[in-house]
Amino acid sequence: MRELRYPPAKRLDIEENLHGHTVHDPYRWLEDADSTPTKEWASAQDALYQRIGVEQDTREVFAERLRSLMGAGGVGVPLWRGERRFGARRGPDQEHAVLYVRDGDGPERTLIDPGAMDPSGLTTLDSWRPSPDGRLLSYQLSEGGDEESLLRIIKVDTGELVDVPIPRTRYSPVAWLPDGSAFYYVRRLPEREVPEGEEAYHRRVYLHRLGTPAEDDPIIFGEGRDKTDYYGVSLSRDGRWLTLTSVRGTSSATDAWVADLNASPLENPRLVAVQEGVDADLSPHVGRDGRLYLLTDREAPRGRLCVVDPTAPAYENWTTLVAEDPEAVLDGYALLDGAGLDSPELLATWGRHAISEITRHDPGDGTLRGSVSMPGLGSLAGLTSRPEGGHEVWFGYTDNTHPSSVYHYDARTGTVELWERAPGDIDVPEVRTEQVAFTSKDGTTVRMLVVSPPEAADGPRPTILYGYGGFQISLTPAYSATILSWVRAGGVYAIANLRGGLEEGEAWHRDGMLANKQNVFDDCASAAEHLIDTGVTDRDRLAVMGGSNGGLLVGSMVTQRPELFRAAVCSAPLLDMVRYERFGLGQLWNVEYGTADDAEQLGWLLGYSPYHNVREGTPYPAILFTVFDNDTRVDPLHARKLCAALQHATSAPIAERPVLLRAEAEVGHSSRSVSRSVALSADQLAFLAHHLGLNVS
Repeated sequence: MRELRYPPAKRLDIEENLHGHTVHDPYRWLEDADSTPTKEWASAQDALYQRIGVEQDTREVFAERLRSLMGAGGVGVPLWRGERRFGARRGPDQEHAVLYVRDGDGPERTLIDPGAMDPSGLTTLDSWRPSPDGRLLSYQLSEGGDEESLLRIIKVDTGELVDVPIPRTRYSPVAWLPDGSAFYYVRRLPEREVPEGEEAYHRRVYLHRLGTPAEDDPIIFGEGRDKTDYYGVSLSRDGRWLTLTSVRGTSSATDAWVADLNASPLENPRLVAVQEGVDADLSPHVGRDGRLYLLTDREAPRGRLCVVDPTAPAYENWTTLVAEDPEAVLDGYALLDGAGLDSPELLATWGRHAISEITRHDPGDGTLRGSVSMPGLGSLAGLTSRPEGGHEVWFGYTDNTHPSSVYHYDARTGTVELWERAPGDIDVPEVRTEQVAFTSKDGTTVRMLVVSPPEAADGPRPTILYGYGGFQISLTPAYSATILSWVRAGGVYAIANLRGGLEEGEAWHRDGMLANKQNVFDDCASAAEHLIDTGVTDRDRLAVMGGSNGGLLVGSMVTQRPELFRAAVCSAPLLDMVRYERFGLGQLWNVEYGTADDAEQLGWLLGYSPYHNVREGTPYPAILFTVFDNDTRVDPLHARKLCAALQHATSAPIAERPVLLRAEAEVGHSSRSVSRSVALSADQLAFLAHHLGLNVS
């Protein structure tokens, strides 16, 4: 057998002095994906991965189990427009969810089926929004994972396309006028109007009237603001009140305005400030009762719900309707005011240490009336009611053993019933789920969900530690074919609620960002130590896994605490924190990480940047980088550079602890088909099973 060697990678003598810091970058040449040297290196990495990356028998076992468990499918919460009901569902044999519509008790009709449009599975449905009267539907499709969707409008009755698709509308909100004649939306400026290299930025809010060219759409908002600003728009049901929000990149600091469209033209609404220049999150919407509802963390890190008269929305006029809970994070709300109720009811949704719950309140003064029974200790996904009011809501629910289903709550009776279950008939393995608490390096209590086989262990088990820790993203209980496949094989899967997320509110998020980012990595290391100290696993059976910002977590764990882990999977990661802003959507994230253009912030970044903390002669864990060629958020260059650096530096034998790169074409950072998901997860689990000694039979 030919001797195993890593592909050669030249080390350039690139050294820069940045704000007094000497920064080395020997693999900068790998940033250019189209260069011949990079292509040759990548091809050699692919050959190495194909040779030793996956144990084929184990991969096929995992693939079969993943396919079976993903056969559960899933169903989304319904969206009502009168008696017309819209919803999304994925059946057991479908690659993507399908958008359907049903009129009253009539037959269900398919509206958008990405799989039928593109049998290759490379087209995804990114978003959709029906008009208030249900006659029209806006939707966005993208191809090959690039998320660069076109905004299309169709007639719901016939599927006929209305107008020409509007480009540069990546994940645009759509706020329809009540009669469906026009809508507000967000798109980027044409490339010819922005500086080179800034094509992914420069958003504006527009008004589009059906039947008119999109290039003639007037700009409503955004001129003169920062190129990284993101905008939200919504309209009250009667079309009178426009609410508009702006945030810098991925910041939670929200500027918000409201405009009375009865008193100003649609093309030039007179915006009145609700909040400006305040470092606090805010989600505004004018309800059916005419009040402006404000979901905010201003002076309430775990969230509160306020109300104000939209004609006088200044902060001094806000009234707290649902106060902050000291241990739960406020997620959302719904107003029930149907004729069949003795009195209206306000529902509030919460996450208590990452577990969802719903409380009932008097909508007049917020008085607590009770709670709504939940199906289990899991996660609520969406809460919808009829736009015209009523006595019922629908909400999605999932936990570690229950695929996404929809439940129905009737405020007249106080009952909760299963409304629509996931369509697939599957055999879910029995597991044991426990939420544990441990102490991080600085004394902070952190929680972790540990999913394991039901039978008692006779010793340390092969264990995957998964984390994210950033951008206000909470890791909550959810059905996962990957988790269940691993546990069915005898392993343990632990999900840590690290700082940087929103599991414990905005203060929790801020304790894991900017100058505090190291807390996230300390939390993860403490989670690993807890799993080892309590006998769940040991250092030869423990792996760390994560993607995107979670890939940064994995890279930091591998370079800061390599002795804790036998293996790692690092997917679509950020790893060069000095140059991350130069690629993909990096400039959106400096509000979370900081910028190398600032001397102090560069110090933070260099302190944990995985690429800059590789040490030669260290026995690094076995590590698998997984990247996607069409990733328009996080450029695969990050993984290429750290892969080359670790292959050069590690003292661990390649046959025992290899550093490998798995690259995949025609997919991106986010949505993908079921078959692509199965292939990726099977490869990742097979790699970890091999290096953690999990006997997969």
